[in-house]
Amino acid sequence: MQFRQIVGMLNLPHSWVKTVLLLGLSAFFINIGVDHFVNPGFYLAIMPEYLPLHLEAVYISGFFEILGGVSVLVPRLRSAAGWGLVVLLIAVFPANIHMAINTDLFPDIAPMKLYIRLVFQFIFIYWAYVVTRPSN
Repeated sequence: MQFRQIVGMLNLPHSWVKTVLLLGLSAFFINIGVDHFVNPGFYLAIMPEYLPLHLEAVYISGFFEILGGVSVLVPRLRSAAGWGLVVLLIAVFPANIHMAINTDLFPDIAPMKLYIRLVFQFIFIYWAYVVTRPSN
């Protein structure tokens, strides 16, 4: 199968920049989602104590990250997947806040990195939103 046929089947954006960003978004979420299953200990450590079902939440969020990463490549699902990833990023934001306000619990991570992580969450939300919008 030729590259142009694959691009046509995936209904990728006409802009090569948006295409690269879409493929990057997919790879990013699939990778992070798989990591939830391979290294659950990291994600368990960043869960705020007040949230229930820690291990289950780690696996569920990992599953939806993988699902979203794959679904952004399916033209009929792309927009819904984008919204799903936005909601997921908002849902996991309390873990990032927990890390930033409890830097003593994460001595191996520089506090500035934990604060920058909060900013990146908004960048990831914007990324998921923008690249999954229908092209005009």
